[in-house]
Amino acid sequence: MQATYDDANLILRLYELRREEKMRAARSWFASNFKPKSMEDVNKLAAPGTTEHAYMRQASTYFEMIASFITSGVLNKELYFQSGGELLLTYIRLRPVLSAMREANKNPQMYRNLETIGEDYLAWYDSKGPGTKDAVFARMS
Repeated sequence: MQATYDDANLILRLYELRREEKMRAARSWFASNFKPKSMEDVNKLAAPGTTEHAYMRQASTYFEMIASFITSGVLNKELYFQSGGELLLTYIRLRPVLSAMREANKNPQMYRNLETIGEDYLAWYDSKGPGTKDAVFARMS
């Protein structure tokens, strides 16, 4: 599907939302600190009721929302992939604990859009050249 001006405008609007003060703090904390390997790690890094838990939820659900726009066909995937690397970072950081998070929350759909688009994003990088996906994954892990 060809990207449209609406796709570009939505990406610009999403970028504006990223600049909001609390969102910026949440994204910064997530990128710097959230690297869990287990639910125990999640609970240590972002215990319920803490600012860190709010940051984790705010950052992760923001990118889940964007992924839902892509999976539903509202936003052009190819265009987004060219500039939306933070979505992939978010997915890579959540990837080791997705199953456990779904089980703990009794929600098999939790972050399903993010997972779908995250895997598509990795495949997109893989299509760009040998070793690209592995290098991106290693850098973001």
